[in-house]
Formats: sequence, structure tokens, C-alpha cells
Amino acid sequence: MKKILVTGGAGFIGSSVAEKLAADKDNYVVIVDDLATGSIGKIPQSPHGNIQFIKCDVNDWRDISGVMYSQAFDYIFHYAALVGVIRTLENPVKVLNDLSGIRHILSFAKNSGVKRVYFSSSSEVYGESFHFPQHEETTPLNSRLPYAIVKNASEAYLKAFQQEYGLEYTIFRFFNTYGPRQTKDFVVSKFIVKALKNEPIELYGDGTQTRTFCYIDDNVDACLNAFRKNLYVNDVVNIGGDDEVPIIDLAKLIIKLTNSKSKIVNLPPLAEGDMTRRKPDLSRMKKLLSRDPISLEEGLKKVLSDTKFIL
Repeated sequence: MKKILVTGGAGFIGSSVAEKLAADKDNYVVIVDDLATGSIGKIPQSPHGNIQFIKCDVNDWRDISGVMYSQAFDYIFHYAALVGVIRTLENPVKVLNDLSGIRHILSFAKNSGVKRVYFSSSSEVYGESFHFPQHEETTPLNSRLPYAIVKNASEAYLKAFQQEYGLEYTIFRFFNTYGPRQTKDFVVSKFIVKALKNEPIELYGDGTQTRTFCYIDDNVDACLNAFRKNLYVNDVVNIGGDDEVPIIDLAKLIIKLTNSKSKIVNLPPLAEGDMTRRKPDLSRMKKLLSRDPISLEEGLKKVLSDTKFIL
């Protein structure tokens, strides 16, 4: 049996990863989360009884050391992080504290027989990019915000520990991911809630900034196929959607799919953090999926039809 640690496992993506890992009865999954932004309600239940939850702050050495000393993990999915554009802009010091978490995880992992660490990085490491589509190897990392710098530095930690101690890693650079369990302060879920309530949908700036949107199943399936098939070891993979969409068009599509009476309202642009364009090179991700990613419209329909999405 493989023993797997999922940090941030009470969050949106972490809980989805833990659930699919635990669907295999040969995996034993330990979830740790401090519940600062995660939720007990997102922690999955397993028919195999192979999920354990421990409330724990990975940024606190004493807290995470108790977990690591009492377990013998084969693999770690390090997904614990402070996320969300507004939240990270308003809490830059708390964001920087996440560097403690990656140091703790890697320091324990190199001495305890962990075979590989899987890390949730972010498209934010690319900053305001001038290379499109954004390829893992050829696009410069042009980040300057605390959240992006922490992800970039965490990637450097992983590469350094591999070089010096032989600890294997795989880095997933997540672009916008959405789905039924997502909290309501991210763009897709926020727009859907507003549309279902026929309330104004607020955009920062004129809404011409573009993003791609990855449905949660595509994200998790690609990441877990990398894990199961031992692909992209000591490498980086973009995890995102295929359709580059202006934010104003996202709002219009959600209004259409929900038959909403919501109006679009333009707010002043964010002072920083709202990049002009996002478009990942998904050639590596598509090899992991062996299929095309789910389209934005299809994914939105899945969210709207899922009973897990609660206003």
C-alpha cells in the first residue's frame, strides 16, 4: 500500500486529488490542512476507509513534524497555500510564510524515504508574459508579486533538493481551475453566484484581459496520470484550459447559460496582479490526458448541474 500525504487537502483542488487517490484501495491518503481557507465539508469520504484527516499547519515546524515523524509517506502532494488574487494582495506577509511550508516538507521528505513530491505551482510565475502560448521551458518567469515569487522560489527549492539530495519532484503550474467545490470568491464561481441571483457581475477594468479555464476533472486527471505513470519526473507541466477567453465574454456566457438578468458592471482596474493575458502551452498536459480538455461551456454546464454547487 502506498501512503500519500496531501497538504491543503481540505481545499478545492487538494480535496479532489485526495478523493481520486483514495478511490484506489491500494493508496492510504493522509490529508493535512489548517482550515484557514479549506473546509471540513470538502474532505472526502472513502468507501475503503483509507483517508485520514489531521488539522495541521505545514508552515509551523512543530505542527507538521508530528505528522511526518509519525508516518512513513511514499509520496507527497504539496497543495497547501494561500490563494486568490485579492486575498494574496491583501496579505503579502502571510503569503511569504508559505516558503516555510515548502522548506519543512522537503526537509522531512529527503530524510524519510519519500519517493517524490508533487507541487502545485501557478501560472502567476510567468508574470506579465510576452511569449504565447506560455511554454514551460521557453517562457521567462517574469513574476514580481509575493504570491508569484513564493511559487517561483518553491520551484527553486524543489530543483535544489533534487540536485543535492536526489529527491524527485513534479511541478504542476496551475492556470485558472474551476468546478463545483470551488469557494465563491474566485472568478467563475463568483460570476455564477451573481448570475443565479440576478445581481450585477463586476469586472475589474474593461474585461478584455484573457484567461483560460480548466475544469477540475481535467486538472486532477492530468496530475494523477503523471503520478500513476511516472511521467514528467523532475520536470514542469502546465495544467490549464484550451480556450483563451476575455473575462467579459466569460461573464456573458455565464449570464446566457443561467438565463440571468444580471448586468455587467465595470470597476476600476486592480492596481496590480491582474495580468493582461494567459494562454498556456498544453502539449504536455494533453499527453497526460490522452484527450482534449473539457471546453469552457461544457465545464460550466457541469458546474450548474452539480448538486455540490451550493449558493
